[in-house]
Amino acid sequence: MNSPPEAIIRLEGISKSFGSIFANRDITLDIRPGRIKALLGENGAGKSTLMSILSGRLRPDEGRIRIDGVPFAALSTRQSIDAGIGMVHQNFMLVEAMTVAENIYLGLRHRRVLSRAQMAERVRSLAEQYGLYVDPEARIDSLSMGERQRVEILKLLIRESRVLIFDEPTAVLTPQEIDQLVSAMRQMAAQGKAIVFISHKLGEVMTIADEIAILRKGAVVAEMPAAAVQSTAALARRMVGREVLLRVEKPAVEPKQVVLRIETLSDEVLDRISFSLRQGEILSLVGVAGNGQKRLVEIVCGLRAPGAGKVTLLGRDWGAFFAARRWEGALSYIPEDRQRLATCANLDLTDNFLLTTREGFCRGPWLDRTEAAAKAAELVRQFRVHPSDPDTRARQLSGGNLQKLVLAREFFRRPRLIVAEQPTQGLDIGATEEVWSILLKARERAGILLVTGDVQEAVTLSDRIAVIYGGRIVDLFSAEDESHLSRIGALMAGISG
Repeated sequence: MNSPPEAIIRLEGISKSFGSIFANRDITLDIRPGRIKALLGENGAGKSTLMSILSGRLRPDEGRIRIDGVPFAALSTRQSIDAGIGMVHQNFMLVEAMTVAENIYLGLRHRRVLSRAQMAERVRSLAEQYGLYVDPEARIDSLSMGERQRVEILKLLIRESRVLIFDEPTAVLTPQEIDQLVSAMRQMAAQGKAIVFISHKLGEVMTIADEIAILRKGAVVAEMPAAAVQSTAALARRMVGREVLLRVEKPAVEPKQVVLRIETLSDEVLDRISFSLRQGEILSLVGVAGNGQKRLVEIVCGLRAPGAGKVTLLGRDWGAFFAARRWEGALSYIPEDRQRLATCANLDLTDNFLLTTREGFCRGPWLDRTEAAAKAAELVRQFRVHPSDPDTRARQLSGGNLQKLVLAREFFRRPRLIVAEQPTQGLDIGATEEVWSILLKARERAGILLVTGDVQEAVTLSDRIAVIYGGRIVDLFSAEDESHLSRIGALMAGISG
């Protein structure tokens, strides 16, 4: 049996804490050339902190990083880049007013001066080599999310990065784009590059990874070859510490009154959108980000006035509904942007809970914060938010735990209409299962508009599915219609034939 190749990167005894919260505890990990290493763990397990240390964005409290055997107490971002370490983040870091080629070459050092045509040709050649097709002369603001991700990857490849870190890379991709990305990752590994793949989608991990490392509460609790894992259920059990099947019961619920009706809604983004949603059902709006779903959500949630067409919420016209909106028993919005729109980073969990529930704890002009804190603490425990101390600042929570806080707050309001935008994006498999169960329970008293790019999520939860592309609903069908389900991927990519 061949011995494994020598590690490019070795993390030795890495520890990092934020106040009393340990993010990483004595982590030792090898990253080897030609291998795809999946890094798994529940929300708050320490994956992002560890990769931020490797990419030079954070300094460890203890331990060291060896690069080709040379030890470093910590890395600066420049040292990390110079060592050939690159990271594709979930939130892309691109200049929208610039072209693809300009973004890719932005910040490059020690390069001869190239003309625009030469830059475009070099990018085109590199894109073709890896099957990451994108127009080098297109502006970033004209690209889909999948195309933007390819630009981020090409930025690393043109820098000849030899360690590439992918953080939840398939979250914004169509099934076809996922296949293209997997093919590109395998090609990079075959060329000797080391790949670190952070994901909560265990089926993808089993398909893509050569090695798997599992973090729990900041420590590495298991490392193994991917071939040694028998099933996704076994992998989930090792990651979460309990049985997780990612299956939920979807009891039959009789649809009742219409809670949302949209008729021929049109503007510069949307094109004659029409559908209705009833209490007792989940309607999933499925599509790749950037196809109009954000605009639709903004209108339904009162953040933007509708253009042409009509929007009726809980039996009332859009203007009348938002002129006298109630905090309870009406509309709850779970935004995709949990860090900037749903929460305030510097407020504690109690004050974040009060952002949309304050009226429920007011006694005349007075706010009963003690009662609010007690309710927040109860919900934090119920939704398994970690850390569970209500005095914790929102910025101290991982993205998944922050999302659970938002869900706890919004469901406390007992809404009749729920708009849930990517509610499980970035959540681990255990938390995802919990959120799915909560959404299905909530549909007994509410109609739910679920906006998601995750086909499995839509199929698992929905009563009906609407596919959006280019600002239009290109198909709307029952979630039990097998003939339509088989075409979702193509429809999301704009292929209607």
